[in-house]
Amino acid sequence: MQQKNIFSAVLILAFSLILFSCSKGGNTPTPEPAVVPVVSVQDMSQPITATNTTMQFYVNTNKSTTIDVSIDYSFSDGTAISPKDYVAKSGTITIPAGKTQATIDVPISGDPTNLRRINPQFSLQLSNPKFCTISTSIATGTILTEDGTYLPTDNSGYSTPTSYPGYTLAWSDEFSASSLDLAVWNQEIGNNNGWGNNELEYYTNSLKNVFLSNGNLIIEARKESMSGFNYSSGRMTTQNKKNFKFGRIDIRAKLPVAKGMWPALWMLGANINSVGWPACGEMDIMELIGTYPSRVSGTMHWKNASGAHASKGSNYSLSSGDYSQQFHVFSMVWAQDLIKCYVDDQLYLTVTSADAGANYPFNADQFFLFNVAVGGDWPGPPDATTVFPQRMFVDYVRVFL
Repeated sequence: MQQKNIFSAVLILAFSLILFSCSKGGNTPTPEPAVVPVVSVQDMSQPITATNTTMQFYVNTNKSTTIDVSIDYSFSDGTAISPKDYVAKSGTITIPAGKTQATIDVPISGDPTNLRRINPQFSLQLSNPKFCTISTSIATGTILTEDGTYLPTDNSGYSTPTSYPGYTLAWSDEFSASSLDLAVWNQEIGNNNGWGNNELEYYTNSLKNVFLSNGNLIIEARKESMSGFNYSSGRMTTQNKKNFKFGRIDIRAKLPVAKGMWPALWMLGANINSVGWPACGEMDIMELIGTYPSRVSGTMHWKNASGAHASKGSNYSLSSGDYSQQFHVFSMVWAQDLIKCYVDDQLYLTVTSADAGANYPFNADQFFLFNVAVGGDWPGPPDATTVFPQRMFVDYVRVFL
């Protein structure tokens, strides 16, 4: 009888404890899901816009569960700085029962100028998972600014006048429009077997590689995969649109000088399609090899009497600094049987018809070519010191007759 009474007392005590727990609002712990889901987050990128916007990150589980799962998150600066480029924040995100995805929105600052710069990046960090585990805890947010159309540059350096005694300005491009004048300029596309020099770039007609900004033509070389090549760049000509013969030519430009870069401002004979190169004549007003950042070359090329390639050229070196730091003016004074090349009005090359003899090709029409080559037989390839993008700025080209 005593054992029965004890058993009854225990039952009454247990029932009383249950009633007491309920009366105090006690909760039964949420059970762990039978199979714990795995959470991941992925990198995101989007182009910058003129006004503020948001970037959305997706947080996913590999399976849904019967209970909510949650994860803490926080954003941190990389090359993107909060609040200049984006607005960092932190918090907790919940993926509801029966769902496999939730999103985190982060504010992105707008840029009405559309400034071209290296894409800024920031990081999203996941931590402290509840009722789940994390497989990918860090994601990168990339704000795409590398295709911006505004790119100012310091305008200091040498300049030349818009008139000379005895000359009349016959044609110029000051590159002050909003886009390239396609009535004058062609944009060549491709690699064309290395353009005869084993060059490494693929030329495009994209605004990524050739655009106008702030009164300058900009040709930009990038390190990127493009049609089987590792670099992209721009090459433009006036072939079949505008030819020139004699006069004074001034081209004001600032040059890329890194290893493997080969910017050039030059001309080819308008009859190249019928007589070929070098019989058509090539007039290199300026070439720079990145290995020698303070030196440019001017060279005339032709076909000699035996049918072989011949040339005459010279170099001009700055007394201090290099050609990327300021604008310089590369000029050619071109007359019947005579060519003179200058840097900042300093003569450094003279070529006459006597140098080439009967095959002298430079008393005939020529057209312009502006390009930035990457690699090739002369400069060799870029190396670890070459930081992309690399750019040539051209302020103006003027032809006086």
